[in-house]
Amino acid sequence: MSVVQPKIFLALSLAAMTAALGGCTTYRPAPKAFNEATIQPYTLDSGDRLRITVFDQQSLTNTYTVDQAGYVAFPLIGQVPARGRTLQQLSGQIAQKLQQGYLRDPDVTIDVDRYRSVFIMGEVGQPGQYAYVPGMTVQNAIAVAGGFTSRANQRMVDVTRKINGQVLTGRINISGPIIAGDTIYVRERLF
Repeated sequence: MSVVQPKIFLALSLAAMTAALGGCTTYRPAPKAFNEATIQPYTLDSGDRLRITVFDQQSLTNTYTVDQAGYVAFPLIGQVPARGRTLQQLSGQIAQKLQQGYLRDPDVTIDVDRYRSVFIMGEVGQPGQYAYVPGMTVQNAIAVAGGFTSRANQRMVDVTRKINGQVLTGRINISGPIIAGDTIYVRERLF
């Protein structure tokens, strides 16, 4: 009986170590597309609030929000798809629709009034949803969330990002840039 117990204990120990080490390999460094997304033109998604100006048309100039379905409800022309489009693409689309029976030569400009939020979780002082600011890094976002806890891994974080409709997660350095809509997870350090 005493010979069997050490073998069972050894087998359970090996299984536990394999599971623990297997957990370390589930997160890999960020893929190439992950980093390229930070230098691409800004694409719109749900939660962005836009300031749309139609030159010489005060009744159309206003602040509009991209809804959950990815559309902007615009007067006269109705729902305009915005998700995945740049500001220039959306302004061209709105101008084209306004030109179809409403305005002769509409001049439409769009600015982002408020970017969609970033989400910060894990080992930070105050996890939650925070406003995104262009040029924000992971370190800036963590500072806004109350800084690191005493147990935090202060070198690398996991960032989940939506790229071309696909959700990717990658591990990046705290000096790395983030984009609107990112979710940052600060892990506990091992030692």
